[in-house]
Amino acid sequence: MTILVTGATGHVGRHVVDQLINRDADVRVLTRDPGKADFPSGVDVVQGDLLDIDSVRAAFAGIRTLFLLNAVSGDEFTQAIITLNLAREAGIERVVYLSVFEADEAVNVPHFAVKYGAERMLEAMGFSTTILRPTYFIDNEAMVKDVIVQHGIYPMPIGSKGLAMVDARDIAEVAAIELIRRDAAAGKLPIETINIVGPDTLTGEDIAAIWSDVLGRSIAYGGDDPSGFEQNMARFMPRWMAYEMRLMAERYVSHGMIPKPGDRSRVTALLGRPLHSYRDAAQTLAAA
Repeated sequence: MTILVTGATGHVGRHVVDQLINRDADVRVLTRDPGKADFPSGVDVVQGDLLDIDSVRAAFAGIRTLFLLNAVSGDEFTQAIITLNLAREAGIERVVYLSVFEADEAVNVPHFAVKYGAERMLEAMGFSTTILRPTYFIDNEAMVKDVIVQHGIYPMPIGSKGLAMVDARDIAEVAAIELIRRDAAAGKLPIETINIVGPDTLTGEDIAAIWSDVLGRSIAYGGDDPSGFEQNMARFMPRWMAYEMRLMAERYVSHGMIPKPGDRSRVTALLGRPLHSYRDAAQTLAAA
């Protein structure tokens, strides 16, 4: 049967498509702009989005397994509610859902709370689900690279508790493994939650030290105060989203994103290889 991937043109989704193709899966994607999607010829592309009911119904025809990824947006929860109702309407029972680490605890961070709401829907509606809970994406560091390189400051206020940042490629490969497993199962499998974490738990000072090594000059950590970070984010994203990023940063400072016992070994065992590291990503960004 065919696996449908939403969010297929983003950091994680595109890697999910690649991983599924490498595993000889039949793949369909739902995208707003097929002309910009640039997928291999074997991928079935449906134009639309998660608030376009007719396009979602068309995308769901003949689908058994769904990868549901909602980007952070003002209507993210509405998208999730509609999509899961339409999935049930179409007879789709098997879902891999991209949530976020400790979604059930960071209730004041909007996109964390939204994802926990979707998790509860998946459970209450009886889907056969793998819930993926990744930590902060290493890939997001591309947004602050210029500040690091040009001004000598690591600006993300992540505090001293530590974040086990994770590479999108690791998230995507776990997603593909779970999609194939659920799609191939003879029947419904029980709901499972997988924390997807990086190999190192790093503080703001740790990350500044890595950049200092990579660039060969001193990089300072900008500190834990999120107010300046919020103002900088507001220059290139909606004001509400910049405020949400501030709330997320405050959560990082107060609690970090620290793996639970067994998280790293579970993900490493699933992948059968080491996890991608922050240092490798910083070296790649610096070279680019």
